Amino acid sequence: MAMSVSELEGYLTKAFPDAQIKITDLAGDGDHYSCAIVSEAFRGLSRVRQHQLVYQALEGHMGGKLHALALQTSTPEA
Repeated sequence: MAMSVSELEGYLTKAFPDAQIKITDLAGDGDHYSCAIVSEAFRGLSRVRQHQLVYQALEGHMGGKLHALALQTSTPEA
């Protein structure tokens, strides 16, 4: 089972409504993505905590419908 770009983007937009999100399908199989997310929600958080928030936003689909997700998280520049 795979996850479409639009489905992945939907989960992330729901969790981070202010975010700029760029998703790249790395293998063309709907299972391996690279994702860059810029959101104010990450301000003051460690990189590990930022990534935990992203995984929580995926509502348990990481490791199931979604096999691999390379993440880049950051806050907006002032």
